[in-house]
Amino acid sequence: MQKTLLILHGWGCDESVYAIIAKNEKLCSRYRVILPELPGFGKTPEPPEPWGVSEYAEYVAYYCKTNDISPDVLLCHSLGCRIALKLLSGEVENGLSPQKVVFTGAAGIRPKLSTTRKAKIRLFKLKKALLKPFPKALERMRQKYGSEDYRNATPVMRQCLVKIVNEDLTKLLPKVPHETLLIWGENDDSTPLSDGKLMERLMPNAGLAVIKNAGHYAFLEQSRLFMQILDSYI
Repeated sequence: MQKTLLILHGWGCDESVYAIIAKNEKLCSRYRVILPELPGFGKTPEPPEPWGVSEYAEYVAYYCKTNDISPDVLLCHSLGCRIALKLLSGEVENGLSPQKVVFTGAAGIRPKLSTTRKAKIRLFKLKKALLKPFPKALERMRQKYGSEDYRNATPVMRQCLVKIVNEDLTKLLPKVPHETLLIWGENDDSTPLSDGKLMERLMPNAGLAVIKNAGHYAFLEQSRLFMQILDSYI
């Protein structure tokens, strides 16, 4: 029976971003590759209310159960890694037991904020509260100060993003027993390489492979090398 590889995508992405992996001829000859689009991304409707990481993990668990999917390999990028941490650590109940796990550009570690950054956040929250009665002015401020992901999101997905990025999942790393390969772009400015090194240190069975001249989307920027590393691992 052909083995199954499940891909969990990153924030703001759809299946087309991962076609270079999901449609790789050599990979598809060995695995049944499944790439669901999470609620709020691609063609999948937004969640009925703002979701955090746990709700997305519950969705993936339900999706796999109802579609009789038991992945042998779990490949995750960015947001997908957050979801996987909830599942693999057992924090969200599920029936998944992949033999191998691959994280690339993994999110989940909340950066420590400097005093200046904390002050800016407090000021932003104060301005947001003051501008609440003035929707147009509030939206202009959000467009000016919000991240690109935040600016491009709908109101519901903005609330999802805030819930997701504000949850620090560092405590779950030691609870992941699965053999895990961390593939990191050396120049990743979304999830810095220091996060990958911390994950390697805290996860019991993790190893780190660093790709030079690549950032958060190492599988696109250095696709040939990425696929070589992936193929040799799985």
